[in-house]
Amino acid sequence: MPFGLAQLKRLQGRSANELRVRMKQELSKFSERLLSSRSAPMSDDVLRREFVPSARNGSGIGTAALILDRLRNSAAAAADPSAWPHWFPAFARRREMVAIMESRFPAERRKIIELAGRARRGRFDLLGLSDLNFGDPIDWHLEPISGRRTPLVHWSELDYLDPLAGGDQKVLWELNRHGHFVTFGQAYWLTGDERFVTGLIEQASSWMDANPPTLGINWASSLEVAFRAIAWLWALHFCAHSPQLCASFIARLIKYLIAHGRHLESYLSYYYSPNTHLTGEALGLFYLGTALPELRRASVWRKTGLQILLDQLPVQVRNDGVYFEQTSYYHRYTADFYTHLMVLGRGRDRNLERQIRERLALLFDHLMWITRPDGSSPLFGDDDGGRLIKLGLRAPHDFRGTLATGAALFERSDWKWVAGVGNDAAVETLWLLGPQGLADYDRLRAEPSPEHSRAFSESGYFVVRDGWSPDSSYLLIDCGPHGASIGCGHAHADALTIEFSTGSQTWLVDPGTFVYDADLQARDDFRSTAAHNTVTVDGQSQSAPSGPFSWNHIAQCRLCEFKVTERGSYFEGWHDGYRRLDDPVLHTRSVLFVKADPDQNLPAYLIAHDSFTAKSDHRYAINYHFAPDCQTVALGNRVQAAGPGGALTIIVLGSSQAQAKVNDGWVSKCYAQRAHAPVVVFEAAGSGSQDFVTLIYPGAPERVAKIERLLLEHLTARTLKQFFQSLLSGKGQFG
Repeated sequence: MPFGLAQLKRLQGRSANELRVRMKQELSKFSERLLSSRSAPMSDDVLRREFVPSARNGSGIGTAALILDRLRNSAAAAADPSAWPHWFPAFARRREMVAIMESRFPAERRKIIELAGRARRGRFDLLGLSDLNFGDPIDWHLEPISGRRTPLVHWSELDYLDPLAGGDQKVLWELNRHGHFVTFGQAYWLTGDERFVTGLIEQASSWMDANPPTLGINWASSLEVAFRAIAWLWALHFCAHSPQLCASFIARLIKYLIAHGRHLESYLSYYYSPNTHLTGEALGLFYLGTALPELRRASVWRKTGLQILLDQLPVQVRNDGVYFEQTSYYHRYTADFYTHLMVLGRGRDRNLERQIRERLALLFDHLMWITRPDGSSPLFGDDDGGRLIKLGLRAPHDFRGTLATGAALFERSDWKWVAGVGNDAAVETLWLLGPQGLADYDRLRAEPSPEHSRAFSESGYFVVRDGWSPDSSYLLIDCGPHGASIGCGHAHADALTIEFSTGSQTWLVDPGTFVYDADLQARDDFRSTAAHNTVTVDGQSQSAPSGPFSWNHIAQCRLCEFKVTERGSYFEGWHDGYRRLDDPVLHTRSVLFVKADPDQNLPAYLIAHDSFTAKSDHRYAINYHFAPDCQTVALGNRVQAAGPGGALTIIVLGSSQAQAKVNDGWVSKCYAQRAHAPVVVFEAAGSGSQDFVTLIYPGAPERVAKIERLLLEHLTARTLKQFFQSLLSGKGQFG
């Protein structure tokens, strides 16, 4: 295939290894395209040769049946942990698992059975969408929002970033990940109802009929291939004892799992998406190699997957424990990947836990710190709404199931304290670690961390709290890199943004992501600076997008100071995103967080000081995005907000007069889902350098007049920093 000038330019500066890998993958695609029209299903004889000689038993069907026999007989041998090298410990104790689900997780049990029943009837809840219908029988190439189908051509001929005339390819892919196959298996375990196995066999057979290897959209992303293989393996283990699983069906399933492994091996995202795509694909290989040791390629798949995961751990997890793309959702993905690796792999490799333990603990620690007092997590950076597999039923922005499993694995009382807010235990912990893992969690004494602040300096996140109870106050500040150096594809223009919760109310939030390439305008809106709790200058974003996963201009942040005392904390940092303007502007933000003082009857509060160096005229807009359950009223330079947890006052004072207004905005708590929420914008215009100070004060509005007067005095005298330091030391008071 000849290369054009554009392709040649893209190859400039590539390493020899990258050129070798890319060329090998291109040749593989070319070969597949030549053969795809003449390809036939794998024969039973070829299947037999895919097994190691010691595992062959007559025909390919007979050989595949040996895997089913092993699955059915392995539970008895699993009483000895050393004899359980292939799967998760829960599968050795089905009766106990079922009893625990009935006694401790009855609501989750009912929901699993309900969802499995609906999936049998072709009704699905995917991402943030409910009751989707892909046709009867299921059309595995139908995108139900737009009603369009993708053609059955070689996967490399498809532009899967095409928005499909208003539809969303991610919705189609989410169905084809077959997470509901795992739900079929769980429901079968919990009820013994063979209809769930019937649903699995019918839908898996239908999918294999409609998706020959290498053809169609469902082979176009290696990550989707990996997630599907993992779901199939879980479902196979769940349903192994069903009399409906005949040798011929198992043989066909194994043929397709081999095709999944071959595809992953050939098209790993070493250079296309070396982020969670690469680690997720590596985990898929590790799963296949571990769960199906009878296959000839199993040891290679396992070793390849493991090596990638080990190599990528220090690359994708910064030294402070934060995922390198600066996104909380993909951070949780990464924590899940390595949790599965640890649990699945330690039966055969006792050194594996030692190799990943330190970085995985750091991943969990960050999850603990960013968890809001109400148990939800902020969705900074991109959120794609998916999960590795769904073993529990919780809100997409609730990461506590992952954290609870970490608490059981690492015996961390502080993680359990946060994971247990409003929860007895996490059902995900039971499915991943089995009854023993749940017992380990139960034995842990939940104790809050003695620390109330944490600086994740390398990633630029700063978290401050005044306690760990549901009504504690919480502040998150972002002053870090604009995503990863590989292209910042999942970054948002959110430099110096903040989140704030207090008094059991989450007030100021990151609005999330909502969509990727299916709606390019909404994509840009949700990741713009105006969609974050920071400041725009002249209506511009700090960082300028270029397509759905790239940027023309990137703002750089720098930390100036982060100081913590018993009274609270002081942060100061800047970004240079507006230095690209004809009249360059530098934005510096300092944030004072003062803890509650019961003796003075003072709540926890914030003061933000935004300073801009400039020479000419500019327009400034200070944005504050409220949670959907809040109501706001603007009057002059102030806003009064109310929510189920109380009231909040925001006042902006400045070198130039600020005028407040309330806009109708959006907050997305899950991909493809959004809700109306108020956005407060304080607008001002001025010439030359400008300063604005914002008071964010919960409750007690009668105190605001005195506070406002003091802030104005110090703003005029240019002594705000000294005043902040006095408040932080406890020498100054508003009361």
